[in-house]
Amino acid sequence: MKKNEVIVSDLSKKHSNPIAELVQVACQFDSRIILESGTKQINAKSIMGIMAFNPSEGMDINLVAEGQDEDKAIEALTEFFS
Repeated sequence: MKKNEVIVSDLSKKHSNPIAELVQVACQFDSRIILESGTKQINAKSIMGIMAFNPSEGMDINLVAEGQDEDKAIEALTEFFS
């Protein structure tokens, strides 16, 4: 299992549809990917979960990936949020 903490940048500056694009990035990997903030934990591959989670600028998020490609998943999501 790999973890990384990130602070969300202004996603709307880099992405035209940040929620859908985040799910697309997460779905490229076989690993289980969870986003955590406070008491919230959601599956990064769930568009409804991401909508409810509502990642916004300045938010602290823990990225957690578990699986054969966890390193690459954490790298890609860290880049997405930064």
